[in-house]
Amino acid sequence: MPSEGVKAMSAWKLAPGVTWLGRFVRRWRFDRNPLRRASDRAETALLTLLVAAFAIGTPFAVLATGAWAQGAARNAQLAQEASRHQVTAVVLSVTPPPAGQEKLAWQARARWSAPDGKAVTAEVPLPSSVTAGQQIQVWTDLSGALSSAPLLDAQVAGQADFARAFAVLGSAGVFIVAADVILWAFDKRRMTAWDADWQATGPRWTTRA
Repeated sequence: MPSEGVKAMSAWKLAPGVTWLGRFVRRWRFDRNPLRRASDRAETALLTLLVAAFAIGTPFAVLATGAWAQGAARNAQLAQEASRHQVTAVVLSVTPPPAGQEKLAWQARARWSAPDGKAVTAEVPLPSSVTAGQQIQVWTDLSGALSSAPLLDAQVAGQADFARAFAVLGSAGVFIVAADVILWAFDKRRMTAWDADWQATGPRWTTRA
C-alpha cells in the first residue's frame, strides 16, 4: 500500500486548485506559508520592487536618452550645415585603384575655390571613375579643406534609435546585476543561518548516534 507521503504527493499533484499560477505564487513566496522566514519575504519584497522599478523606469530612461541623443545629433547637424559648403571642383587627374582591388574608390586630384577665393588642390575619393576636366561636387569647411557632408535627417534619427536601444540594454543590465546582488546577499545570509543551526544541532545528533 502506498505510504502517507506518497498519498499526500499524489493528492497535491491531482488537486484541482494547484495551477501554474499557484506554483508561481509558491515559488516566489507570495503565499502565507507560516514557515517562510523573514529573509525570504524580504528577498521577495526587494525583487518585486526591483521589477517594478525596471518596468516603470525603463520607458522614462529610453525616452530621456533618445531625446538627449537626438538633440545632440541635431545640434551637430546644424553646426555642420553652418560650417560646411558644397562647391564645384574640376578634376585634374584620375588614379584608378590597384589591380585586383577594383572595389576601392578611385582617387581624383581636383581643384576648387575656398570661400575666401583661394584655390585649393587635393585628392578626392570617388565611387567611380571620372575623366580629367570633369566637374564634381565636394564638401569643404570654411577654410576650403575637404570635408564630409553634414549629417542627414536619417542619420540623426538613427543615432536617437541607437541611444534608445542602448538605454534598454543598459536598464536590463542594471536590473540583472541588482537582482544577482540581492539573490547572492540573501543566499549568503541563509547559508550562514543554516551553518549556525547545524553547529547547534549537529553535536547533539552525533552524540545520540
